[in-house]
Amino acid sequence: MDDEPAIPTLGEADVPALGLGTMGLDTPSEAEAVTAALEMGYRHVDTAQIYDNESVVGDAIAAADVPRDEVFLATKVWADNLGYDDVLSSTRESMDRLGVDSLDLLYVHRPIDAYDPEETFAAFDRLREEGLIRRVGVSNFSVAELATARDHLDSPIAAHQTEYHPLFARPELLEDAREHGTVPVAYSPMAGGAVTRVEEVVAVAEKHETTPQAVSLAWLRAKGMAVIPKSSSADHLRANLDAVTSLTLDEEDVARIDGVEREVELYPE
Repeated sequence: MDDEPAIPTLGEADVPALGLGTMGLDTPSEAEAVTAALEMGYRHVDTAQIYDNESVVGDAIAAADVPRDEVFLATKVWADNLGYDDVLSSTRESMDRLGVDSLDLLYVHRPIDAYDPEETFAAFDRLREEGLIRRVGVSNFSVAELATARDHLDSPIAAHQTEYHPLFARPELLEDAREHGTVPVAYSPMAGGAVTRVEEVVAVAEKHETTPQAVSLAWLRAKGMAVIPKSSSADHLRANLDAVTSLTLDEEDVARIDGVEREVELYPE
């Protein structure tokens, strides 16, 4: 593992720029990808209560030959658990399933259903004060919702997770992140495979003799985003690691992809 390329960290929160998304890794055999990724050099694992896989993800982290304090572990509180007491109890249940005594990052998954900024974030602040979570994050927020969250939080918003890829860009969220020192984290960074059919992305990939998937990750990294692609294949895990640590796009490449007409949002509210 000592020879693996170093993954940079972002922001004051030191969020690793590459993580493994785990939605759909539901069985012990599927979750072996978590163990493989960590032993390959990944240090960021992202899961969620709604994925219903925290137990197998936790087991896979424990199976890796990597100390727990080197793994940046994030999970998300689902929408029906966002009342004050439910945040506290469900987070402890998540930690029990994951087999850990603290979380590196805890997100509000979506600001819907039981979400109430005052109650929800009072509970998040309490968890941080008690040392059960190290960082507070939010996911799928608008700029206005981010502002409201900051009004109700004592803790800084360390990370904002959002769908972002060449077919769905929200530059106003990147501007907000830069202004407030928040790390933007892109999920579905390859648009569910659709980037392989985007002419501009394919052209940049041909120029660099690489894949459209790698270009998509490099484009997001050029924008200062962390990325959390899901993969269960060792070859894909390696390719994603190489894209983040070794592939650099020039300004012309980035501008070409910026010019793509956006049309695909995979996970609307």
